[in-house]
Amino acid sequence: MEQKAPLSTDPAGLSGAWTMEQVTTVFPSAQRALFQKYHVGGCSSCGFQPTDTLTTVAFNHGLDVNEVIDHIRKSQDMEKDIEITPQETAELLRQGRIKLLDVRSPEEYEIANVAGSVLVDQALAQEIMQTWSRDTPIVTICHHGMRSLDAAAYLRGHGFLNTKSVGRTDRLVASAILNFHLQQISRKGDPLKNLSSIITDLRDLSAVVA
Repeated sequence: MEQKAPLSTDPAGLSGAWTMEQVTTVFPSAQRALFQKYHVGGCSSCGFQPTDTLTTVAFNHGLDVNEVIDHIRKSQDMEKDIEITPQETAELLRQGRIKLLDVRSPEEYEIANVAGSVLVDQALAQEIMQTWSRDTPIVTICHHGMRSLDAAAYLRGHGFLNTKSVGRTDRLVASAILNFHLQQISRKGDPLKNLSSIITDLRDLSAVVA
């Protein structure tokens, strides 16, 4: 019978006896890292239960548990490689060098979105997996950055290694809104006439950034 792990939140204590609930709580990047490298935990056929121990999960997938532990410990640093700043994203989008995939809900996308982004629905997801080149430069985007990280890890786990994640949609959307109004003001020459429109847009934006 497997030894049960004490309830620990100390990253240094990570061992094969930890449950996956402990692992993913102490190491939030663990599930993405496991899927990206080992295709573990991203779907029903390769998933695990919160009560499964790390040793059990490694055994079920034919993995060396010590290697998996080392990979999890490095996952937070590795995740930085997936992330891209809003500024870098905006420049690459301006140059037409990336596909910007919005992984939020249709309702969130309708409230505010970045010009040039595409909302990912089931049809587009199937198209990406079936027809897009694995070399396609992709950036995923959401609100706070968690869903976009999950999506980027999922795509990388399926061979789209040129995928990055950008969070905090509000920065990009706010920039887009303010740039639009600045252009309007420069053309019309009277900022007061645009004040009501600016306030309305920023109030709508607050629903996304709250």
